[in-house]
Amino acid sequence: MSYYLVDFENVKKDGLDGIHMLGSDDQVCIFYSKNADSITFDQHRRIMESQASIMLCKVDVGSKNALDFQLATQLGFLIANKAATSYYIVSRDKGFEILSSYWKNREVSVTLIADITGRSQDYETQELREKLEDILKESLIDDDSVTVDEVLKIVQQYKTKQGIMNALMKKYPSADNKKSSKIYKAIKPLLSDKKGS
Repeated sequence: MSYYLVDFENVKKDGLDGIHMLGSDDQVCIFYSKNADSITFDQHRRIMESQASIMLCKVDVGSKNALDFQLATQLGFLIANKAATSYYIVSRDKGFEILSSYWKNREVSVTLIADITGRSQDYETQELREKLEDILKESLIDDDSVTVDEVLKIVQQYKTKQGIMNALMKKYPSADNKKSSKIYKAIKPLLSDKKGS
């Protein structure tokens, strides 16, 4: 039996990929807040098709990392009550890696994954790197000063589209910000999970 704790504020609907394949012994707790509280009809259908026990947990927000603290508290409660044999935190927030190592030292299996199918953070990073390579080759950039790793680092570091644009302008200054605008326009389709317009 596995227990999945989903940081919906972080992974949005993509984190629920694979939920319809879970078995009746599995349990899922979806942590969400007023900052992230909607899903598509298709995702709703997949949740309804799942044999797993699904719990929705609306959390209080107002302080930094409020959802993370509540998820971590719930994980400790579940482990103390031996709710499952394996626990999965579904999030792209690398801060949760500390929980995984903490519980590993106590012989409890807690794994950080990017979605319910079990894709790891490394897989997600490699997938994003490949997409960025393709986009940058196709759309612009024969400029040796623009590297995929630098753009990848910026995309992963910032949570908002505006933050990414600002970082690109700082990293690639040019007259009228043409270079950073061109990069941003090229990568914008990959930023659908980022806040802002």
